[in-house]
Amino acid sequence: MACGEYGEGKMTEPNEIIKEILSYFNNKSKNNKLKALVTAGPTREYIDPVRFITNKSSGKQGYAIARSFRDNGFETTLISGETNLSPINGVKFISVKTAEEMFKETLNNLPVDVAVFSAAVADYKIKNFNDEKIKKVENLNLILEKNIDIISHVSKHNELRPKLTIGFAAETNNLYENSLKKLEEKNCDWIIANDVSNKEIGFDSDDNEVSIFYKDNSNEKLNKMNKSLIASEIVKRVITKLN
Repeated sequence: MACGEYGEGKMTEPNEIIKEILSYFNNKSKNNKLKALVTAGPTREYIDPVRFITNKSSGKQGYAIARSFRDNGFETTLISGETNLSPINGVKFISVKTAEEMFKETLNNLPVDVAVFSAAVADYKIKNFNDEKIKKVENLNLILEKNIDIISHVSKHNELRPKLTIGFAAETNNLYENSLKKLEEKNCDWIIANDVSNKEIGFDSDDNEVSIFYKDNSNEKLNKMNKSLIASEIVKRVITKLN
C-alpha cells in the first residue's frame, strides 16, 4: 500500500465489481428525469443581530443523501443551513439561515419527485427580536413562538406535494413511538429516525444508525455504518419506490 503497510488482502470478485459499475451507470441514465430536494443542517433563530438559537446538526447525513441522489442521476437541489461542509459539485446549492428562509426556498424549488427533509429545523423562533444588540442584564426573558412546520406544509399541500415525502426524526427516547406519531401527524410517506443520544452516531459523527418507518406500518433498521452508506441505502429504496 502507499502508506507502506503490507499483508494479506481481499478484493471483491471482478464480476461483482462489474455488476456494481453497470448498475451505477444504468441508474444514472434511468433516473435523469427525476428531481430530488434535500434539506440539511441546522437553522438559526436570531435573538438580536449577533446572538441566535440553534442546534448541533452537522448536516453530514443530508449532504450524503444529496450526493447519492446526484450519483444516481437525479436533478438534485440541496437547501442547507449553516454548516462546515462545502457545496457538492453537480448539486444545486441554496444556503439559508432561518427556518423561514428554508421554508421559502423549499416552496420555490417545488415540485419534485422526492423530498427528503433531513434538516434540524428549530421548532421555535424569537417573537421579540431586537434590532440592536441586547446589553448584558441580570435576567433576560425571551418569548418564543412556533416556527412554520415545513414538512407538514409540503406534505399536506396537494398541488406541490412530492410523490415521496420523507422526514427525519432525531430522538433521545421512545424512538419507535415518537417516529410513528410523527409519520402520522406530518403526513409523511417515510420517517427516518435515529437516536441522537448515542454518541457513536450523534450529530458530529461520520456514522449513523437509522430506522425507517413506512406509511404501510412496516419498518426496518439500518445498522451502524458510514453516513454515505446510509445515504446509498436510502436512495436505493427511493429508486425502487419511484420506479
